[in-house]
Amino acid sequence: MRKVLRVSLGFLLLGVGAILSLPGVPGPGIAVIILGLIILSDHFHWARRMLDWAKAKAEKVRERAGIRPRPSSESR
Repeated sequence: MRKVLRVSLGFLLLGVGAILSLPGVPGPGIAVIILGLIILSDHFHWARRMLDWAKAKAEKVRERAGIRPRPSSESR
């Protein structure tokens, strides 16, 4: 039952995020989509791949902007 609820929530967040990502609709659409992918990535390989793709794109944007990555808590 819990798995069904998590998967349903993940798909709901993907749908809401897609609507919020439309031009002219205010709201944090991309962030909601990422949250939905995080939830679904535990259950679906395609969601994990999309999340990894989004992380790689974000890293490229950070590199182009000259933003240094934050030090991880492991190196402290």
